[in-house]
Amino acid sequence: MKVLPFTLLIPDGKSMLSERVELPHFYQHMHHHNEYEIIWVEQGEGTLLVGNNMHSFRSGDIFLIGANVPHVFKSNPEYFTMKDRLKVKACSLYFNLSGILSGLFQLPEMHVLRSFLNQNKQGFQIPGRYTVEIANLMLQLHNASGVDVLLQLLSLLNQLKEMSPHLLPLSTDVYSSDLNANEGVRFDAIINYIMQNFNSQITLEDVANEAHMTPQAFCRYFKKHTGNTFVTFLNEIRINDACKSLLTGKHKDRISGVAYQVGFNSLTNFNRAFKSVVGQSPKAYINAYHHVSKVSSLATV
Repeated sequence: MKVLPFTLLIPDGKSMLSERVELPHFYQHMHHHNEYEIIWVEQGEGTLLVGNNMHSFRSGDIFLIGANVPHVFKSNPEYFTMKDRLKVKACSLYFNLSGILSGLFQLPEMHVLRSFLNQNKQGFQIPGRYTVEIANLMLQLHNASGVDVLLQLLSLLNQLKEMSPHLLPLSTDVYSSDLNANEGVRFDAIINYIMQNFNSQITLEDVANEAHMTPQAFCRYFKKHTGNTFVTFLNEIRINDACKSLLTGKHKDRISGVAYQVGFNSLTNFNRAFKSVVGQSPKAYINAYHHVSKVSSLATV
């Protein structure tokens, strides 16, 4: 599988890129770029894989992705079927501290913001109670022109800095993001292969072959760059997908159906992996979700 480098073209006369997109689904490939990215998911649901961690995303969520941190917003399967005609919408801001903005961020007055970004280079999610405020700031920046663009950027970053104690980290420091170009392409290809085939009976040998490595060498390589074993990583992807399916199923046999749907070959293995990742059984997870939903509904009456 060939993974193309993800290069952003900043328009002439601009020091950063702000764009709003409407697409059938998000970009499917694991990628990284030199720019920090702040993305507001205006519409869409799926799984965010960033560094060595996974997170579900849904409409309204806002994330900051650090420079050169591999990531992919994987839209849910229903976004790839013509019958649903679903779309994703997003507002994204890209800025490069090592590019044209480097002079600005080297000013003494920018020390606090520069330190804030360096400390959070693995990325974070904005807590739900702050998303409306940050989304409005992103829209103001998107619609700004001239010097107001820089002023809006500083206002946005300063507001994020003030939220520091409440920001939700996306990835741990275990992840090694200093891949060279060739290693980055190989790592991206491995992750893409897993993301596209996790619900089939893929094995360690399959993925090692995809990486042109022996299984033993692949295990060492994968652990070094993700902090996880291949099996742990694969199970987390499968269980993350299973959690979403379990809450939308309508049949009594949905647990066993979901288990096989996400790639497990036995219900016993699925239950064991689910409890390891989530901390409770699939049945308890479903019951807890419905209990919270019921309490929330009663609270709004």
